[in-house]
Order: sequence, then structure tokens, then C-alpha cells
Amino acid sequence: MTLSPDFPSAVKLGPHTLANNVFVAPMAGVTDRPFRQLCKQLGAGYAVSEMAASNSRLWATEKSARRTNHEGEMEPKAVQIAGADPAMLAECAKFNVARGAQIIDINMGCPVKKVCNAWCGSALLQHESLVAEILQAVVSAVDVPVTLKFRTGWDRAHKNALQIARIAEDSGIAMLTLHGRTRADGYSGEAEYDTIAAVKAAVSLPVVANGDIDTPEKARFVLDVTGADAVMIGRAAQGRPWIFREIDHYLRTGTHLPPPTVAEVRALMDEHLRAHYAFYGDYLGVRTARKHIGWYVRDLIGGEDFRRGMNRIEDCDAQRAAVDAFFELQLTHGERLQYRPAEERLAA
Repeated sequence: MTLSPDFPSAVKLGPHTLANNVFVAPMAGVTDRPFRQLCKQLGAGYAVSEMAASNSRLWATEKSARRTNHEGEMEPKAVQIAGADPAMLAECAKFNVARGAQIIDINMGCPVKKVCNAWCGSALLQHESLVAEILQAVVSAVDVPVTLKFRTGWDRAHKNALQIARIAEDSGIAMLTLHGRTRADGYSGEAEYDTIAAVKAAVSLPVVANGDIDTPEKARFVLDVTGADAVMIGRAAQGRPWIFREIDHYLRTGTHLPPPTVAEVRALMDEHLRAHYAFYGDYLGVRTARKHIGWYVRDLIGGEDFRRGMNRIEDCDAQRAAVDAFFELQLTHGERLQYRPAEERLAA
């Protein structure tokens, strides 16, 4: 494989040299250990855990324990933490490093109301002095790289990504990931790649571009226009974890990989479901797997009808059998995955 001459150099985080420049975005309820591991197997150079709360009263809960469970995961192991109190976040960072975290990521990007209403996530961007206190406290508390994921500001009238980036650099943050939207934007509108470019030009840290990257061509475009060191993929990886190898291959060679075969996806889904059930247990596993299955099949021929029927299945073996039968039927349309025409997907 020949590297493209303008392909960015590998990102280093402390002692870690990341496998490539195509990363998995942390997504609550999505990027659990089985999904992160699958994405890494399929070409992601780096993945961060779901958001873990800084409140120590929650650390012993089953939900929090799962979110920071990295047993057997490919390194480096990164945990994202969230909160608004510098001392609590510092303690949370130390707790997770003691449990095996090799990188700590601080969430100042989540736009969800219940997070922002607690003055966490992107709500913190309104208080630059508190941002500085938090970053300095966490960096001082642990001896592993600390990174920051944030947004361009609170709303379009109050964009302060450049100020936050400079605060982060002065605080000893090792890498910045910038989602090119404000908190008020949520996930609507187009990402602000010009702001990401301005941040990259203003600091000497590695900068990761996040937002609306859903094809190899879009990844190449975003790297070119922002000068970013890497791209981070979120929603586009739901049901399509092979997107990481597709983007990585395109960035390195300028050519496209063929779509995965039905047989490969059939095997990947079975592997994913088995790991998912083992991680969550049968009762919760069969229910939380439904969203993943829905994402895998949503744009395939017959996918919507299958998803509606599958959501009534409450047994792991029956769920796996139904998925296997669905992909057996997909083979009648060809050796490789066949997606519904775009007009049908848009109308659904």
C-alpha cells in the first residue's frame, strides 16, 4: 500500500503512536467495548469510550462499570469523562487510570440537554475560567495524556473555539477534537470546517476534525480544508463499522475498497452480537442489540420490514437466527451488499 504524499503523519499521544488518522467518536449508548473493538478490528486507529460521569457515587453502578470496561481491548485504552467540578474530574481521571485507562478525554462537546443542564458537556464553554481550572486539574492529576473534545461555542453568537483551544494548549492538553458545531446547533446544519482550520492554525497540538464525515471523499476534503491531523467518525459508523478501513484505504491510496460481501457482514454481525450478549447479559443484551441491528439493515433491501419484526424478538438465539436468515436472503441480491436506491432511503 502506497501512502498518498499529502497523507498526514501519524498522531502521537504521549507514548502512543496511533495506528492511523481515522478515529471513532465517543457516543453514549453506542461506543461500548464490543463496538469499539469491532471498529478497531475494521480499521479505526483510535476509539474513546462512552462518557463516564465524574460523580464518584455513580462509579460502582453497573452502567458506569460497563462504560469504563476495557478488558481485552486493543490499546491505547481511552476513557472520556464528564462533569463540572475540577476536583471531582481530577479524582475521576485518577480512578480510571487506576482501572487501566491509558488516555483521558474530557467531554466539553455533548449538546444533550440533561448534560448541559448540569453545566457539563458543551455548557462549560460559557465559562472559560472554569474550563481552565478543569483542564489544569485533570492534567495535573494523572501521568497519562489528557485530551479535550469540544464544540465551536455555545451558540453562533458566542463562538469561542480559539480561546478554548489556547486555554487547552496552555493547560497541557495533548490533543484537541473539535466538532464543527455550537451547542445550540445540536447535530443540525453544516459543520464549520473554517473554525476547525482556524483552531489548527492557532495551536501546535494535534487537532482532530469531527462532524458530517461520512464518506472517504468527505474525509479527504475535510483534512485538506482544515489542515487537521485526523478525522473522527460518529453517526456514519453506526451499522457501518467498516467505514474506517474504507476511509483509511482511500486516504492512503486514493482508491476505493469494494463494498463488503454479504458473507463478511453476516459473520461480523454474528461476532458483534455474541460479544454484545456476553458484555450485557442475555436480558439487556437482546434489547440493546436492536439499535445496532437496525443500523446495519436500515438501508438494505427489506431492511425496514425486518427491523420492525426483529424488535419483537426477546431471545438471543432467536435474534441471531433472524439476523442470519435476513443476510441469507440478501445473498439473493448479489455477493456484495446491495443498498436500496437513494430515493427510497430518503423517502423512508
